[in-house]
Amino acid sequence: MINMKTATAEEITKILPYLKVFSSLNEKIYRWSGGRILGKLNGYDVILVTMTGAKSGKKRVIPLMYVPYKEGVIIVASQAGAPKNPVWFNNLVAHPDIEVRYKNNKMRLRARRADAEEKQLVWPVCCKHYPDYDVYQKRTDRDIPVFICEPV
Repeated sequence: MINMKTATAEEITKILPYLKVFSSLNEKIYRWSGGRILGKLNGYDVILVTMTGAKSGKKRVIPLMYVPYKEGVIIVASQAGAPKNPVWFNNLVAHPDIEVRYKNNKMRLRARRADAEEKQLVWPVCCKHYPDYDVYQKRTDRDIPVFICEPV
């Protein structure tokens, strides 16, 4: 078992294929249970984000941790501090209109990547909500992208 706080970027990269399988299973169980089962990760709420694939154009549903923010949410593309952005990062850049499901509630939102100045303002909010984001940022050389998702 990998400790996500102390794992190296190389160790995180090795488990990424397993996370894809877990995410698919998580999405199905979450939807079936209305978020009562697998609706939390490490004690933090998870949402289902429906987005459009950047290349395929197909709908993709991905369970993600989130930060409540104003009328919407913040999604952090941390991938636990892996060297590369998560695959869904490109989906949000190409197709920013998303649907977010929290338990049985749905919202239509538009995601936009926070610029450097805006990220400086929201990063402390993200880390207060989920302190491991700071751990993940220290683990990687990339600047972890933050998406602010607001109602359409």
